[in-house]
Amino acid sequence: MTRTTPPRPVDVEAVFPALSAHRRTATRLHPRHGVAKAEENSLAGPLLWPADEPWPVCTAVHAKGTGHRLDDVRLKRRILAEARGRDLSEEERRVLDAIAPGHHAPDLRDEDPLPLLAVAQLYTRDIPDLVGPEGHDLLQVFWCPFEVHGPDRTVDVVLKWRRSQDVGEVLTHQPEPPVAGREECVPTQCVLHPEQVVEHEYLGLLSEELQDAVAEWEEGLLDEEDDEDAYDSSEPQSYDTYEEYEAAMAGARAEEEDEVDYMSDLSIAPGWKAGGFASWHLTDPAPVDCAACGTPMPPLLTVDKWECDGASRSWLPLEDREATDDPDVIDPVGVYLGRGLMRVHTCPTDPQHPHRLSFQ
Repeated sequence: MTRTTPPRPVDVEAVFPALSAHRRTATRLHPRHGVAKAEENSLAGPLLWPADEPWPVCTAVHAKGTGHRLDDVRLKRRILAEARGRDLSEEERRVLDAIAPGHHAPDLRDEDPLPLLAVAQLYTRDIPDLVGPEGHDLLQVFWCPFEVHGPDRTVDVVLKWRRSQDVGEVLTHQPEPPVAGREECVPTQCVLHPEQVVEHEYLGLLSEELQDAVAEWEEGLLDEEDDEDAYDSSEPQSYDTYEEYEAAMAGARAEEEDEVDYMSDLSIAPGWKAGGFASWHLTDPAPVDCAACGTPMPPLLTVDKWECDGASRSWLPLEDREATDDPDVIDPVGVYLGRGLMRVHTCPTDPQHPHRLSFQ
């Protein structure tokens, strides 16, 4: 099933022609629960991985035997999903109570190699904003499920570019680590529904003149709404029935959803995506330059907690409009890194230069 982002509520380039110089495309991935084939885009596998090629491993020294069993993480998510909308049965409660982090791999030493988690498989044929080394059409993304790597103690991400046509026999039994440091490091298996959209630069990185113009325009919109909402407060609204009250409140909520904000509605799409711009909504913008050549590095892949959150509901696909509170739509992957958002940046001059991460 395709996913279709609604048209933006305002043609922002018609209002601010200067923004045409600050546009970029992104491909929203729209993950939804499901198991893909090895020849398809997916999250959490299976991968088109050659049977004769070693699986990537983490060799950093850290406490690798303690954490959450992957099977437990998946069982817990499945039970909670199946019980959504009803009370848990006694059996379900018993199973959930028995699931707990612990020393589940006592024979695994801290220095032993640990298979990396398969996170994403992305084909350039379906994802036009995925830019890699020339002639490579497939990106496979891995990470270690323990966030203790390097001086920043962040997750270790590994990128593998390949030519899919060169893959012969595919590895059928694909390794997994026995434990994960946090449940939120384990992605749920998802199929993808790539869709290309247009984004505009983060507000704080525009010129001061353009930022001021956007702010003035947004204030004008609020003033218009205040004028339209003006009424005699000495005459409080009354309702004959609760149903009338609920209908009025629903109308008020719908009007609130129609409010337009540059950052929420017109700038940067939420969710997992390739390409596009980086949002710096929790910190000041920070340069992300290539350590090898100094070139500014745009995001290659954005890993997001939310497909759409409360501030970005206008980006919710048309096909999901009736599922605005469905966790399988709003948070389909179950991953939470940093403070909810992680980006993988690569060098546009040479995509094989070391990548960098940024978090929000």
